[in-house]
Amino acid sequence: MVAHLVRLRFRLLLNGLSRSPWQAVAVVLGTLYAVFLLFLAVVGLFTMSFAPDEVGRTVSVLGGAVLVLGWTVLPLLSSGIDETVEPAKLAVFPIPLNTLVLALAVSGLLGVPGIVTTLATFATSLIWWQTPIIAVVAVACGAVGAATCIVGSRMLAALTVRISSGRRAREAKTVLVLIPLILLGPAILGVSSLFREFSDVFPTIAGVVAWTPIGAIWAVPGDLALGNPGEAALHALTGLATLTLAVFVWRWAIDRALERPAHSTTSASSHRGLGWFRVFPGTPSGAVAARALTYWIRDPRYTQSLISVPLVPTLVFFYSGASGDLSGLLFVGPIVAVLLGMSIYTDVSYDNTAFSLHLQTGVSGQADRWGRVVGVSVFAIPVTIILTVASVWVSDSWERLAGLLGISLGLLLTGLALSSVVSGRFAFSVPAPGDNPFKSRPGGGFTLMLSMFASWTALAILSLPEMIVALLGFATDQPLLGWIALLLGIGLGAALLVIGVRWGGKILDQRGAELLVQLQRQK
Repeated sequence: MVAHLVRLRFRLLLNGLSRSPWQAVAVVLGTLYAVFLLFLAVVGLFTMSFAPDEVGRTVSVLGGAVLVLGWTVLPLLSSGIDETVEPAKLAVFPIPLNTLVLALAVSGLLGVPGIVTTLATFATSLIWWQTPIIAVVAVACGAVGAATCIVGSRMLAALTVRISSGRRAREAKTVLVLIPLILLGPAILGVSSLFREFSDVFPTIAGVVAWTPIGAIWAVPGDLALGNPGEAALHALTGLATLTLAVFVWRWAIDRALERPAHSTTSASSHRGLGWFRVFPGTPSGAVAARALTYWIRDPRYTQSLISVPLVPTLVFFYSGASGDLSGLLFVGPIVAVLLGMSIYTDVSYDNTAFSLHLQTGVSGQADRWGRVVGVSVFAIPVTIILTVASVWVSDSWERLAGLLGISLGLLLTGLALSSVVSGRFAFSVPAPGDNPFKSRPGGGFTLMLSMFASWTALAILSLPEMIVALLGFATDQPLLGWIALLLGIGLGAALLVIGVRWGGKILDQRGAELLVQLQRQK
């Protein structure tokens, strides 16, 4: 049964890749990149074998702890884990729970991240290759550590799905994810300063981390090398206990999911009134704008895009404040403008099969494009202006206000233009409505990353006129050039937006049915 479920997982994966050549290319490129990182890790670990045993223990403990923490937490903050075979879809089949848990664990292990992680954990034995017995112990500990990584990520994802069954709960979870992200900048800054000033604290930190669930198993080989078999035994027991507890919690979460599958819930009050449909005019573009803005407020998938708004100024403020130069805050407006301008990049993909309503009701491509642009512009334009003015005020650089507004508004309008074209041409693998907003499909995140990189490059090229003029004004202290950059940013950005909406609308009119088919295949 386990082998059958694993084969099913790879069959679904191959079927998905066969329907999307670009997704297959993304998987190949992602695999090559992972192999390159693995090679660097192997070389680094082998180099550590010539360092003192204390250094090897410190590297293995801290590196292993970061690996477990990354596997467990990062999928929730980025694109999620691969859920090609979801437990909820297998609820109707009489599969024993233990068999299902084992099959899901093996499926996670046999994915590209799982294989690379396992090989990297086995490679920690290279630190101790000069002592074969300890090297063998390191391989065993690496196997436990790799299993902890995979089970930990699945466990937290399963628990998150249960917690986020309701809309309000999903919104609350997004806020909870936002809090550590905002604090990430100060934390990194503080840790970096600590490491620069007190480099000798690494062994002390490793000693503390070794007694935590995420670092215990990695300390065992180093304990033996340093002649501490008692501590090695305690760390081994802690690591095994951590893995056992994670398996039991994951098993419990899957059992609950099979008995009572998670589903979206809404309150009666959420259906009262017309909401934004009362505000916007009764036109096709107005209806699309009202629906898009409603999604921005209520859909957790869209809420994740708004994390950048408070995150960017917070990070830049702490980094700039640490150096004593607040001029770095001047980058806040342009950065947020880029992120908000590209935020409707996957708008049609987020619609999923609901996009069929646009085709059935005969909404023109231009009306669809304008509606989505207006929906995001309601808050994107004020936020961009406010952050740009605030950054100038805090850094006391009022002479650069006009130029910065030109750059920021130009990037925002040009980004909306590019998004209007791309979202009407391509369908991306994104979480479906009601799914875990952190869920991802194999290769989907990498495909989106490649396309975003290409779009950012095009955005930079199209925004060069206002940026060059503004930068010349900054360099020569000519305020007039700043005002010219402002006019260029608004004028050229608006012209590109009109072109992008018309071009994207024409593409959508021609490819609407084909795009809907691609969206249906991703269900």
